[in-house]
Amino acid sequence: MTRPIRIEPRFESWQAAARALLRDEVPPEAVDWLERLAGGPVEPPAAPVADASGHRVPRRFVDMARQVAGHPAPGRWALLYRVLWRIVHEDHELLQREADADVSGLLQMEKAVRSAAPFVPPAASIPDLQQAAKACTGCDLYRHATQTVFGRGPQASRLALVGEQPGDQEDRQGLPFVGPAGQVLDRALGEVGLRREELYLTNVVKHFKFVATGKRRLHQTPQEPEMLACRPWLEAELQAVHPEVLVCLGATAARAVFGPAFRLMKQRGLFLPTRWTARTMATLHPSAVLRAPDAEGQERLYGLLKQDLATAVDALRIDLA
Repeated sequence: MTRPIRIEPRFESWQAAARALLRDEVPPEAVDWLERLAGGPVEPPAAPVADASGHRVPRRFVDMARQVAGHPAPGRWALLYRVLWRIVHEDHELLQREADADVSGLLQMEKAVRSAAPFVPPAASIPDLQQAAKACTGCDLYRHATQTVFGRGPQASRLALVGEQPGDQEDRQGLPFVGPAGQVLDRALGEVGLRREELYLTNVVKHFKFVATGKRRLHQTPQEPEMLACRPWLEAELQAVHPEVLVCLGATAARAVFGPAFRLMKQRGLFLPTRWTARTMATLHPSAVLRAPDAEGQERLYGLLKQDLATAVDALRIDLA
């Protein structure tokens, strides 16, 4: 008799369920993977995936699973868990055996999903990544955007800030945070003793997503497939910069870094560990300040943004005087 496991059709939901199944030693043939709508019952969280000998799952598998999660095939979840089970219980080097039927199936799915990965040069510097990103067609957002808007700042920056996507002015100028939200950010940075020249500023998505209304271009929030497609650029940027402190600006950036369960207003300002640094936090996006309905609301939200940036500065032991 199989055990039905209901998950949302996203990597993080499958990952949490797979961890729990591994912990309980449930073999692949005993699992029936079912997709559910968002908001349904959630599988219980579990400890990080490890086999009985303490060997962790290769990073290559995690990256592959994240990519394959974007494939439409219903059988992808069962295939992912079967390969995970075999890596943990049979062969830690399984992914190197590309002739294996399961591994071959995963590789084919991985290649079929739209991604920036083929455009990202390995172990590249920030200038090399900036140049390579100009040619990226890893998702359809490039078709209507003016240009790629890549991150800016010194590669040796101790602090990195990650937003959602470029806006109208960023798309026109080719630089991050140069529109109204950027002005709010500059003001807050200055008041906590920082200049943008000291930071690395980037976005989860590198092309402007919008809907045209007359002469105006109205911002649209990027969807998960678009964020997933663009993720290799963010991974490469953070690997190159290797910041001591990483700050996510807004809910979209926070969920891209921490996962979909992250709740911005409940968890903002708190340092949490990520694969890039033990000191990763989220705060409000500067555009949230601008969207507040009145001056009082704007001042309150601006105060929260400034407070969280001050926490990041304090973690770096920067003199605020």
